[in-house]
Amino acid sequence: MRADSAKAAYTAFLSYNHRDVRAARGLQRRLESYRLPKGAMRSDGGRRLGPIFRDRDELPAAADLSEAVKQALSRSAALVVLCSPHAAASPWVDKEIRLFRVLHPDRPILAAIIEGEPEEAFPPVLRDGGEPLAADLRREGDGVRLGTLKIIAGLAGIGLDRLVQRDAQRRVRRVTAVTLALLLVMLAFLALSIAALQAQREAERQRAEAEGIIEFMLTDLRERLRSVGRLDALTVVNDRAMNYYRDQGDLDDLPDDSLERRARILQAMGEDDIARGSLPAARRKFEEAHRTTTALLDDDPQRPEWIFVHAQSEFWIGQVDQLSGQADAALRHYRAYLHWARELFRYQPQAARSFTEMGYALSNIASVQWESKNDHDDAIRNYAKSLYWFQRAQQADPGSLNIRMEVAERHARLADVHFDRRDFRASEQHRLEQLRLLEPLRREDPQNGDIAYDTLVATRSLARIAFETGETAKAVRLLRDARSQSSALRQRDPENQNWFEQHLRLLMDAAEVARARHQGAEVHRLVDQARRIMHDASPTAAADPAFRATSIRRLDAIAQSNDRASAKGE
Repeated sequence: MRADSAKAAYTAFLSYNHRDVRAARGLQRRLESYRLPKGAMRSDGGRRLGPIFRDRDELPAAADLSEAVKQALSRSAALVVLCSPHAAASPWVDKEIRLFRVLHPDRPILAAIIEGEPEEAFPPVLRDGGEPLAADLRREGDGVRLGTLKIIAGLAGIGLDRLVQRDAQRRVRRVTAVTLALLLVMLAFLALSIAALQAQREAERQRAEAEGIIEFMLTDLRERLRSVGRLDALTVVNDRAMNYYRDQGDLDDLPDDSLERRARILQAMGEDDIARGSLPAARRKFEEAHRTTTALLDDDPQRPEWIFVHAQSEFWIGQVDQLSGQADAALRHYRAYLHWARELFRYQPQAARSFTEMGYALSNIASVQWESKNDHDDAIRNYAKSLYWFQRAQQADPGSLNIRMEVAERHARLADVHFDRRDFRASEQHRLEQLRLLEPLRREDPQNGDIAYDTLVATRSLARIAFETGETAKAVRLLRDARSQSSALRQRDPENQNWFEQHLRLLMDAAEVARARHQGAEVHRLVDQARRIMHDASPTAAADPAFRATSIRRLDAIAQSNDRASAKGE
């Protein structure tokens, strides 16, 4: 740096008009923070230009410069004038320039244009000897960066080219450093993102694996356990599936597919409650499932899977209403079920599932029309329509065991309505057709409890038809066969409510046939056996109070009738 600058207290005095104070502050900051290149250091070894004096307060309304300003001018190695129309019109800037020339005629005066053209920005004193060389800080001039470097070159007494080259190198290094830093940050974020993605994928894999097991539990495993009458094992399966969803935390965080599976588990658990005769517990589960499936359907009303699972919710609540004797409520839910079955058929007109849902819905409506409304004609029409849809489903999926069973079941329903209206010939035809359809299924799956149960009910129904038509010997043979089937079923699962009820009905049927054949001792034996079974049955198996009361009344009536006949010597 200049030798005379080394003796000064200030590297430069910054002269400006107070209206340009923001530009003055910026220039001062850039000058004082600039690091000089090697070889252009200060005498004390510093790499900075040194302090720049800037009068921070507006000069008082006085006739001359303050003593502090004069002292600063006298101790400054250079004068930097911030040129603008405001500075050109300022008497104080003019006085500062004139005094600096008097004090230091050999020290540099550097001009920095910040606003206006040179002829209107330079104070008059600078134009006395012609327009001085100046750094143009305006955007259309040198710009702030190059203009500042020109001033630094003048203050440090080194070539502008050297500063420009060094500044370019510094900018390259800065850009490189920033780029590297950003690259490192990006790599870090990338690593974190990959780790998070891998963790997410692992969580999704584990969820998919767990829910795959749940799907198996809801379908294949459930069907196998139910077919062999293992309600106890079904309870364990359902509880484990529900525990999985409880461990997932807030249900709102579960994806829709998981909520759908959870709703199906609730429906399955409710179905098992019905099998045990626990209707209140079943209703609670079905209503919770209904809330979930309603929300799913609200989110995507055209998604077939949501339509299907919501249709199941409507069906199961209707089923509880029907079993509870609330026929009108059951019909409302069954008709809602039919509506959603039609929607499913609209979106999937060729799917076997669409056909079966239509069949189930019509069959449910028919059951209420027959059992609660005593409307045989409408019940037969709807059961016949139901049979038609199940036959279409069998054509679409001929290998489905469940659909083939449902086709046989429609004949059973039609048989019951015809029996109720005492059309025994039509009833027998449908029951024989049912057994004809069940026989190959029994051979294919001899351990299937549902097929065995349907076969048992059909055999018992044929026995009742034979009894009503006076063929008591045929009735005895059929009942003996049915009781053998029932005993085998009850050995599989004594807790099954349906199997328990059917076994008790068979004993009462057999007692009535024995009474009709004047076999008093056999009547007493069968009545006592039925009462003993009711007494010894667990509360779970004999849970339905209405069935229990009806059975007791029927047994009492059979016993009393037998006693009266014995008293008469019949």
